[in-house]
Amino acid sequence: MALVSTNKKRIFLSPPHMSGKEQWYVNEAFRTNWVAPLGPNVDQFEQEMAKYSGTKGALATNSGTAAIHLALMQLGVGRGDIVFCSTLTFVASANPIVYQEAEPVFIDSDEDSWNMSPQALERAFIEAKKENRLPKAVLIVHLYGQNAKMDELSALCSHYGVPIIEDAAESLGTEYKGKKSGSFGEFGIYSFNGNKIITTSGGGMLISNEIEKLDKARNIASQAREPVPYYQHETTGYNYRMSNVLAGIGLAQLAVLDERVEAKRALFVRYKESLECLDGINFMPEVEGGKSNRWLTTLTIDEAVTGINISELIIALEKENIEARHVWKPLHAQPLFKGCQYVAHCEGDSVSERLFERGLCLPSGTGMAVDEQDRVIAVIEQYYAKSRKRQGGRICRSW
Repeated sequence: MALVSTNKKRIFLSPPHMSGKEQWYVNEAFRTNWVAPLGPNVDQFEQEMAKYSGTKGALATNSGTAAIHLALMQLGVGRGDIVFCSTLTFVASANPIVYQEAEPVFIDSDEDSWNMSPQALERAFIEAKKENRLPKAVLIVHLYGQNAKMDELSALCSHYGVPIIEDAAESLGTEYKGKKSGSFGEFGIYSFNGNKIITTSGGGMLISNEIEKLDKARNIASQAREPVPYYQHETTGYNYRMSNVLAGIGLAQLAVLDERVEAKRALFVRYKESLECLDGINFMPEVEGGKSNRWLTTLTIDEAVTGINISELIIALEKENIEARHVWKPLHAQPLFKGCQYVAHCEGDSVSERLFERGLCLPSGTGMAVDEQDRVIAVIEQYYAKSRKRQGGRICRSW
């Protein structure tokens, strides 16, 4: 690998990547004056997302967070209820639980998938059953494009009669045993934030086979107006719908989604082939039966082996104008959720905390050039070599 390039152009973690056709849909919205919320682009985007995900219906929202909130409401989550939720995720997964004045119970990850541990979920269910306080829903996150072990998780939820919401914000395009991520539970959600695999600038989608519940969510997302010839409101509504302009961007992006998945996966393979021989560095595995969209290439670095502190490596990359980030800090460790119950993978073994301490997210933009990826790899290799030299250890595990 060549030395670090003198080119200091910023390399972002996961920037938007336009297909070139978005402007046509935006121009068409302006030409027809469909610039207000809703319109033909929204209708078409919902239809195509339902078809892509293999579900009966879809509801376009202004964020993935809004979609989660709507799902929780449709499952009757309210004050005093509990919701089991993945702990290794962004705060937006759990915030809507708080909106509903319910209590999140955080569930640890497993090593195989980095997602919700079936072992921890089973322990949580056993305890909840003893207390006669089963959760109203289980919110399973598919982290960094990796699908959770839905066979085991679904079987547990079915046994206890508890519905599933899939937070597939990071896993659009991912497959698990022949089905699209997000299509296993009562509801699935996607995000089209600017850093996701496809974007509408900002937006989300709620998918489901429960058409009646989806229609109720659609009404609530549109301020819960009653179907009468004047403005009447009998329940609290929200302004959660996607604009017709942004939905047009989504249509053009959806057309290239499969290409983006393959590009993300190719980036991952190149990182792995370049760095996997280094002692103490291990990449996020791919769960058996799954095809991850590899939204972000993530790895762990064992400081005891490498001498590398994750925070210091992120600073070293930043000095080269390269954006990298820690893996999500577990929600049970966030001050916001202090006092909430947490169920570890097994007694005395918190997998999510270990992943946070060791985990690193690398730049994974589908528009990233080969020489830009070489820059990232070179910085890591050089930093690693210096650290190992200080330790007096070998550089590569194959040497």
